[in-house]
Amino acid sequence: MNEECKHDHHTEEGRNQVKDHIEKYGCHIVLLNPVDDLPGFGYTIGLYEKYNHPEIICFGLSNDVLMGVLNDACSDIKEGRTFTTDKREDNLIGGYDVEFLAVNSDYYSSYVGYARWYYHNVDFPLLQLVWPDKSGVFPWEDNFNPEWKYKQPLLDRNMDFKFYEERNLGVFTTQYVIDGSPILFVLHDNEEGDWQFQGGEDFTDQDIRLVALENVTKMDPTVNDLFNLGMGERAWRTHAGGEWQREKQDEE
Repeated sequence: MNEECKHDHHTEEGRNQVKDHIEKYGCHIVLLNPVDDLPGFGYTIGLYEKYNHPEIICFGLSNDVLMGVLNDACSDIKEGRTFTTDKREDNLIGGYDVEFLAVNSDYYSSYVGYARWYYHNVDFPLLQLVWPDKSGVFPWEDNFNPEWKYKQPLLDRNMDFKFYEERNLGVFTTQYVIDGSPILFVLHDNEEGDWQFQGGEDFTDQDIRLVALENVTKMDPTVNDLFNLGMGERAWRTHAGGEWQREKQDEE
């Protein structure tokens, strides 16, 4: 049985642990817990190295179920099974078929950073295991359970809009940003979950504007890097295109 990854640093000791798990079990499994309204997920490291098979990532299930699903997939691959994107697969989640999507590498830095570190680059294939609702309906199909809509981001699409929220979600910005000022400060409010996107100017209530979240990503696509900014967190940078810094907002 594989174990939950609890690495704190990217060290040679960590690399050796991954290699040891790959040798013993066929792969190493990384699990990340849900945070606020963001789903937890797990993924493999080693399937590509050991079996020349794409790594696998899966969202929105409990850690125990994720661990079981990924371990079962690893065992099947060890026995010669190959998962592809062109058909539905069974025997991975009891009683339900699943499908696999080819993950766009633009998402790698957001979700599989430890695998990128292990492989020294992003040059490895990654499949997303997607499960249906209890009626067997998949997220991209009509009548999918709306309560489960945000449990599984689909990583083969929407590279222009990575946020989990709706594209037409109303968010706050300023007239300065609308007029072209770079976004330098972002706040994800802790109480209501509201988003604020500000430039570097001082502003008054008369300067505040309500716009669709999608419009903000069109004005500055780099804010997509903050799709997983937790509620109660803020991010800032010194100039357009600069690296975002993050911290928990002081509740006072």
